[in-house]
Amino acid sequence: MISLKDIAVSFDGEQVLKSFNLDIRDGEFVTLLGPSGCGKTTVLRTIGGFITPDSGEVFFNGKKINDLPPHKRAVNTIFQKYALFPHLNVYDNIAFGMRLKGKSEKEVKQTVHEMLAMVNLTGYSHRGIGQLSGGQQQRVAIARALANEPKVLLLDEPLGALDLKLRKDMQVELKKIQQQTGITFLFVTHDQEEALSMSDTVVVMDGGVIQQIGTPTDIYNEPKNAFVADFIGESNILDGLMLEDYTVKFAGHKFKCLDSDFGKNKPVDVVIRPEDIDVVEPDSTHITGDVTNVTFKGVHYEIIVDVAGFKWMIQSTDCREVGERIGLSLGPDDIHVMEKSEYSGTFGDYSTFSDEMEEDINASEEASEEEEGAADEI
Repeated sequence: MISLKDIAVSFDGEQVLKSFNLDIRDGEFVTLLGPSGCGKTTVLRTIGGFITPDSGEVFFNGKKINDLPPHKRAVNTIFQKYALFPHLNVYDNIAFGMRLKGKSEKEVKQTVHEMLAMVNLTGYSHRGIGQLSGGQQQRVAIARALANEPKVLLLDEPLGALDLKLRKDMQVELKKIQQQTGITFLFVTHDQEEALSMSDTVVVMDGGVIQQIGTPTDIYNEPKNAFVADFIGESNILDGLMLEDYTVKFAGHKFKCLDSDFGKNKPVDVVIRPEDIDVVEPDSTHITGDVTNVTFKGVHYEIIVDVAGFKWMIQSTDCREVGERIGLSLGPDDIHVMEKSEYSGTFGDYSTFSDEMEEDINASEEASEEEEGAADEI
């Protein structure tokens, strides 16, 4: 239905999208996932007609629409701020677009009531916007967009302002609405859970470039590089050496794996998901380390283990004590081998959980060293 061909977009001389290509099928729920500034909203706004690309072509059902203004495109957009009209009630907000198109009041009334039923707001038609909760306002915005019968619905982080439980409810509602209507949804988020729980297809982006496209299961189980592995869920990412097909070495041990066709003695990245690691008694046949931190997460314990200076994360239903020495057991299907990439060495251990905190810690350590040096000179 939608094709983006070699799209390039720059703002103030900074390249946001670089030779960007993406095809979206009719009736698909596609999520653009990535960190802030990766270009995902720019893709959305380019499709919506709010941004004209510097180069490249936008096609809708095979027809080039680069010069078509937003109001003439068969798409509707829902933003994080829902842009509802505060002086109009729920009914008139939903009816607004249909009235602009000249539809009869009979058609308007029928469609408004259908949309209210779809978003579970029957009986709210005469409420003022200020009388609604955040989740109710979002559903009104969805109803208003759907009332215009778009071929594509663009959603730019619409759940960002909601609390956790309401956000989970709305994830279910959005997926249900998309399945009921058959409308193509293009959803933008930086939240992994939203992307994995709702989407047919996930497009992982960084730096204006697509890193991987696939189903949620494929993206999680078969990440293409260290960025995707780190961004989707939790991952221990280690330097490894592919000795031969189905045999890899890392953390000082050889392991059987399910990967092949890397060549012999090839440096690789190895991904181990925290939930795939079994805790065993320490011995020479297993990777061993010392527990440095334990956090109770409700359904499991999050255990940080220091293995020769590399901090592993383990998710286990068995609690371990800080300072305890443990073994880590892995089977062939617990190990995922990836080609080295520009992201190799950037992600990996759990000394910290965020890049910002790690930078702050490094800066503090450097400052302390400088102070010590100055004190020594004095």
